[in-house]
Amino acid sequence: MKGIIVEDEFLAREELKYFIKNFSSIEIVDEFEDGLDVLKFIQQNEVDVIFLDINIASIDGVLLAKNISKFSKRPYIVFITAYREHAVEAFEVEAFDYILKPYDESRIKSMLKKLEMAYERDNEKGSAVISNKINLWKNDKIIVVDVDYIYYCTAKERITEVLTREEKYTVNLSLSEFCNNLPKDKFFRCHRSYIVNITKIKEIIPWFNNTYNLKLQDIEEEIPVSRSHIKDFKQIMNI
Repeated sequence: MKGIIVEDEFLAREELKYFIKNFSSIEIVDEFEDGLDVLKFIQQNEVDVIFLDINIASIDGVLLAKNISKFSKRPYIVFITAYREHAVEAFEVEAFDYILKPYDESRIKSMLKKLEMAYERDNEKGSAVISNKINLWKNDKIIVVDVDYIYYCTAKERITEVLTREEKYTVNLSLSEFCNNLPKDKFFRCHRSYIVNITKIKEIIPWFNNTYNLKLQDIEEEIPVSRSHIKDFKQIMNI
């Protein structure tokens, strides 16, 4: 597993390298202080994880992460920052984790362990569609599920929760990555945090600011359709 560190404080960078070297098998292949240099590097070099400070030169970390999120093969992004207030933005770009400075050793070790587990699952046991079947996780077991049984999916940090009528599964892919594995004629990204099976929609309820809430068959939770997805949703549903 290859990674880079983007951090303009020397001591913070050295401390993070120490933790990575001693508590993981991740290889740090380069270090950067400038966001523009990072963008140029990853356009020509493939890495698996970026440890990314927010306050960096040229392009701040959040904007850099938004650019990276558009890549077809995205590295995991772990934000490292002294500021709590960017956590919502980190969620929006589906960052793997959000680590606050000063570093807490147990928190770093936990993050590194989860990161390596996610990498292993994504590359060896990742979600895959076989005909109309898809591999999902429940209680550390791979469960083969018919995609027609899926009602909706929702983002939980980098992990995606997949819900059927009676069960909840997980897959260690971002919502965007998982969406690419689903049949386009049945599943629609209706919100940054939701994918819905349009064949399960029972009611379309007008909501605030010209948006909709969706009621699905057999389940109580309503699924939002955000304003940015309204136009495509109306076309799909012939509204």
